[in-house]
Amino acid sequence: MTEVGRTYGARIALGLWLIVGVWLIGLVLAPLATLAGRSLSTVEPAVMTQTLEIDRLQDEIAAMRWDWERSVDAERRADLDRRVRMLTDRALRLAAETREPPTVWGLANYARLGGLHARVLLHTLGFALVVTFVTFGACYPIAHGLAFATRPRRAALLAAALVVPYALNQILRTHAWAEILATLGLAAPSRGGPAEADPRAVLVAMVHASVLFMVLPIWSALASLDRRLIEAARDLGASPLRIHARIVLPHAGRGIAIGAAATFVLAAGSHAVPRIMTGGQGGDWFALLVWRRVFEAADWNVGAAYATTLFLACLLAVFALMRLFGVRFADLVRRGGRHA
Repeated sequence: MTEVGRTYGARIALGLWLIVGVWLIGLVLAPLATLAGRSLSTVEPAVMTQTLEIDRLQDEIAAMRWDWERSVDAERRADLDRRVRMLTDRALRLAAETREPPTVWGLANYARLGGLHARVLLHTLGFALVVTFVTFGACYPIAHGLAFATRPRRAALLAAALVVPYALNQILRTHAWAEILATLGLAAPSRGGPAEADPRAVLVAMVHASVLFMVLPIWSALASLDRRLIEAARDLGASPLRIHARIVLPHAGRGIAIGAAATFVLAAGSHAVPRIMTGGQGGDWFALLVWRRVFEAADWNVGAAYATTLFLACLLAVFALMRLFGVRFADLVRRGGRHA
C-alpha cells in the first residue's frame, strides 16, 4: 500500500485498493462462502405426516365452522371461535414448514461423494493432469519461439497467428473439432449420433482450448530473460542443452507454473468440451456430474458440495504443480522472475 501510494499518490492508491477489495469480496469470497454454505446445509423434505395433519386440521376447522353457523349459544360460539383460531394457527405453521422445511447443517452432502462419483472425480483430475503436461509439451516451443524471435516483425506475425483463431467462440471451435475428429472415428458428431467419443478427442479439444493460457505466461517469463546470460554461458563453453536446462527453463519456471495451474483448473472444471466431444453422452467428467445435480436433478446442495470438493482438489493440485516446478507464491509477484 505504501509503495503504491508513493508511486501513484494517495487518492489513486486508495481507489486501486478499493477496486481490489470489491473484486476480492464480490467475485471471490462471497461466491465461495455461498457455495460452502449450500454444501453444508441439508433441507429436509416435508414428511407425509405433516401433510396428513394439515388435511385433518382443515377438516376439523370446517366441521367447527359448520357447528358455529348452526349454534345459537353465545358461549358455544365463542369456544368454537377460539378453537378455530388455534387450529388455523397450527395449520399455517405446518404449511410454512412444508413450504420452507428446516435446514440441517452437516457433512451429509459430502457423504454422497463416494463409489462411482469418487471414481469420476479421480478420473477427471487425472485427465486434467494429462491435459496440462500435453499442453505444456505443445506450447513450450511456441512460447520459446515467440520470446527468442530475432525480428520483431516475425514475433508479431507469430503472435497474430496464435491469437487470431481464438477470436472465434470456444463453443464453435469445439464443435469444429468434433466434426473434424468424427471423420476419423474419434468423436461423436456435434449434431449428435451413436458414435462413442474416444478420450483422445476430448484431449485434443481441451489442449486446443488451453493453448493461450499456457503460451502467454511462458512467453512473458522468457521475454524478461537477459540474453547476456546466454551469451556468457555460450562463451564459457556451455552446450545449448546445458544452457537451456540451467538458464532458460529455470527462468521460465514462474510462467510454466502459472500456465500449468491455469490449464489444470480449466481442464478439471470444463463442462462444454467433454459435453460436445462426447455428444452429450460422456459420463466420466465431474463437471458434467455437477451440472446434472444442479440443473437436472435440482439438487443444489449436493451440487454445491461436489463443486466445493472440485475446487479444493484443484487448489491442492495447483500447490502441487507449483512445488513440482519449484515456484513459490512470492515468486509469482516478484519483479523480473527467478534467475538460475
